[in-house]
Amino acid sequence: MTEQEFLLKNEPHVFAQIKKSVEHERLAHAYLFEGETGTGKHQMSLWLAKRLFCTNVVANEPCNVCNNCTRIALNEHPNVQVIKPEGQTIKVDQMRRLQAEFGKKGFESKRQVFIISDAEKMNHNAANSLLKFLEEPQAGLLAILETNALGRILPTIQSRCQLIHFTPLSKGQLVESLKKQGIKEQSALLLASLTNSYEKAIEFSSDEWFNSAKDAVLTWHRYLEKADLQAFIFVQKKLVPLAKEKEQQFTLFQILLFYFRKQRQNELENKQNLQIVNQTLELILQAEQKLRANVAFQNVCEQLVLRIVRLS
Repeated sequence: MTEQEFLLKNEPHVFAQIKKSVEHERLAHAYLFEGETGTGKHQMSLWLAKRLFCTNVVANEPCNVCNNCTRIALNEHPNVQVIKPEGQTIKVDQMRRLQAEFGKKGFESKRQVFIISDAEKMNHNAANSLLKFLEEPQAGLLAILETNALGRILPTIQSRCQLIHFTPLSKGQLVESLKKQGIKEQSALLLASLTNSYEKAIEFSSDEWFNSAKDAVLTWHRYLEKADLQAFIFVQKKLVPLAKEKEQQFTLFQILLFYFRKQRQNELENKQNLQIVNQTLELILQAEQKLRANVAFQNVCEQLVLRIVRLS
């Protein structure tokens, strides 16, 4: 999928805004692209760089096949520099190398573009070095900063950039992005029900506690589905030791809701079972409210089991 196709599908408003700015030659000297991982920030950066250097622009779109477009795609164009963290941070030496590179003579055009990925990872000295760039912008120089943590970007840098917000992925888009990372569909659907953040979903998927919780709640759901009183014993035996922190307890309930909502989809043709599942979902939501009211987690879970069993 080309940058244009991705942006038209996922970020049409941002794409239209940037295209209009290019067409009318009203680009800012610095942009701050802010949004979750996977929302198209880097695709927008690459599209913009290609559009500025393309030798065969058609209908305000880069051709993607000329020498300049190809070299930008391969990160080989001398006038387009992409800065990424070296290890955990972007260091001041990287910014100095960037300044030295752009200070050389013999560039193929007067325009220069630099893209800083994960800009929130600049250390203090690197950020101050960048600030000098932004305070005294060179003619023809375009800076693009990409971040998923706007609060970690210095206010002085933010004030010198035009902020562009990228909207979170839809649930369907998030599921597809997770599946492309090798996450199975069932797990991707669960993760998308817990967060609309790609980065948070990936973090969840690799978290040992979360994977244990997912399996434990699936077992609990199976007991509850059958109105098996093993579900009562399972609370003390497995769930209480597993979820000692409040946030973890709420996560268990969110996972349980996911499994019962999936069950509801499977029971749409069976009115009697569908009614029981709907009542169960209401009981789970009520249990969540009790937990928010600081009723003990074990008590909430055990009461929930007994109330669900009584439905059968």
